[in-house]
Amino acid sequence: MTARRVLVPLAIVAVLSAVAELVLPMVIGRTVDAIVAGQGAGRWVARALMLVGVLAVADPLRDLLAGLAPADQTARLRRRLVRHTLALGARRPDATGDVVSRVLTGAAEAGQGGVAVVLAVVAVIPVAGAVAALAYLDPWLIAGYLAGAVAVAALLRRHVRDTSDAVLRYQRAQADIAGRLSDALAGRRTIAAAATVPAEIRRCLRPLRDLSAAGHGTWRVLARSAGQSALVGPLLHLSVVAVGGWLLARGRLSPGELLAAVQYGALGAGIGGLVAGFNRVARARAGAGRVAELLERSAPGYGHRELPPGAGVLTFRNVTVRAAGFRVLAGVTVTLPGGRPIAVVGRSGSGKSTFAALAARLTDPDDGLVCLDGVPLTELSADALRREIGVAFDRPALVGATVADAVGLAHDRPDDAAVAGALRAACADTFVARLPRGAATALAEAPLSGGETQRLGLARAWHARRLLVLDDATSSLDTATEAQILGLLTGDSRRTHLIVAHRAGTAARCATVVWLDEGRVRAVAPHRRLWMDPEYRSIFGSPS
Repeated sequence: MTARRVLVPLAIVAVLSAVAELVLPMVIGRTVDAIVAGQGAGRWVARALMLVGVLAVADPLRDLLAGLAPADQTARLRRRLVRHTLALGARRPDATGDVVSRVLTGAAEAGQGGVAVVLAVVAVIPVAGAVAALAYLDPWLIAGYLAGAVAVAALLRRHVRDTSDAVLRYQRAQADIAGRLSDALAGRRTIAAAATVPAEIRRCLRPLRDLSAAGHGTWRVLARSAGQSALVGPLLHLSVVAVGGWLLARGRLSPGELLAAVQYGALGAGIGGLVAGFNRVARARAGAGRVAELLERSAPGYGHRELPPGAGVLTFRNVTVRAAGFRVLAGVTVTLPGGRPIAVVGRSGSGKSTFAALAARLTDPDDGLVCLDGVPLTELSADALRREIGVAFDRPALVGATVADAVGLAHDRPDDAAVAGALRAACADTFVARLPRGAATALAEAPLSGGETQRLGLARAWHARRLLVLDDATSSLDTATEAQILGLLTGDSRRTHLIVAHRAGTAARCATVVWLDEGRVRAVAPHRRLWMDPEYRSIFGSPS
């Protein structure tokens, strides 16, 4: 059942309950008057019992529907956030912990929005209806009540504003802690090796002061609102009771009408329910803001084109990429031949990984075009990109239940033969065969070294038909295994291999080298020709 389908019956049931609650005091009052007057009170008693029955059914049903709608809406928001976050890919600047906080806490709070608004609006019905009923019984009854209505409205408005701000600060501090903890868990081996566990604990928990301040601020807002409502509500009720007693003494109200007026005074003074309802709206508003911040970031769009027949010619046309106000790549224009191994080299910070990410369309340039066989990557369909281009990373994340699932992730329907072929090509078949169940071994039960993980990541990308991008994807391999894999890559002419290289031997095996220097292409030439330049040799730590 979708959230919309739940909200409509929720609104109906909540309104029915509120109306029954509003009518019941008048019916009870008429019953009392009928008994005092010695008239037949049977029909009024029957009506009162009917209203009590409506409340007995409607109230639990309202609570049930109010629990179902947020669960459905929260699930939908979380699915949307996960899809959008994955679509953003490398374009997502947030720490993992912050994103997790938005998906879990932010979506849960925002998912309450529809129900919170419905219940907050319906909560106004008994209060507004009670005022109308008091005016119907005698206009003097609302004189004292209306005197405090302005204060009640101001209280609610200030409460929503203050609660939204306090909750938003709390959620941001919570996300900061989650992000720091996520980073610490990712680097736990480095932290242990450096013996900096106490310092890292202090770093992770440093935002606790902000979290505590935001939490105390939230409770102060709630306490202040509760105290004010506890003061204003009884005063409003007392004023109605006092005026009602005066009217009874003057004969303008009957005993039953006085009883109804007292009950309506209690309903009209029940601003605690209003405060609770608007507090729920405020929390949902803060959560929705956190969710919207992530959803407002544009995910990459895809075209509908397919690649024409070609060798995998890669072209950069005046490509510029900026990050944090700096140019990572500046005006890069280069055409790289297809069907050959191409190395990308340069000092740290020269833009190698960004160059590789552009070639695989893990990111888009701020200016310029990146084309494969003459087709801009932005015009290719998502299926064509996945089918034609593969990427292997230095620290691949293996996704799937088993080793075979992780390797076959890029295939629509991976079969055993395709997985086995990819494992052989990546020199991963030998160690996978030693696992308890071979490729069917669960990843959680497969003790993998850094080099073995890299080989599985390479096997996963091996499906690429036109371009295979390796971003330092062999850095954890031993020399013999790396040489064997590079031999396969450099001897394969059916596609282009773009290899981010940090070793001179890797660059020497490639037909062409792209030398990047401070975000610009300094040279495109064979390794042996560039080796004559002392600055090129210094990239690999070789003496000038």
